[in-house]
Amino acid sequence: MRDPEPVVRRRDEIDAAAGLSKGVLIGDDQNAPNFALRRFTLESGAEVPKHTNEVEHVQYVLDGEYVVGIGETGANANGDGNDSEKAGRGREHLVSEGDSLLIPAGTVHWYRNESDEPGAFLCAVPNGNDEIELLE
Repeated sequence: MRDPEPVVRRRDEIDAAAGLSKGVLIGDDQNAPNFALRRFTLESGAEVPKHTNEVEHVQYVLDGEYVVGIGETGANANGDGNDSEKAGRGREHLVSEGDSLLIPAGTVHWYRNESDEPGAFLCAVPNGNDEIELLE
């Protein structure tokens, strides 16, 4: 393992995409030893379909208001056999500035911005493979 060096990244150094923009603020490329910190912006009207990730997500809402759906975890989330109906169930939460979320690894979750303004959040994840499995 490399010894990490202090890093400051400027806004114009962060990559982003349209609709749901994602920028890795600090991560593997900056030699962060354990975690990556990412910033997401969910534009007005944008949706992220139901999916799972291999690692947990800790999120902090910076701005705006949007819906986060959080469903089943573990074996119930993989859509195998009789559990497939459970994978789609969950609760939707209207989140806004200052709210925090923990989405455990393997938990079905989704996002939807029904407001007229973009929503933004920070998301910390352990370094490594953050593979996404789409369920829709």
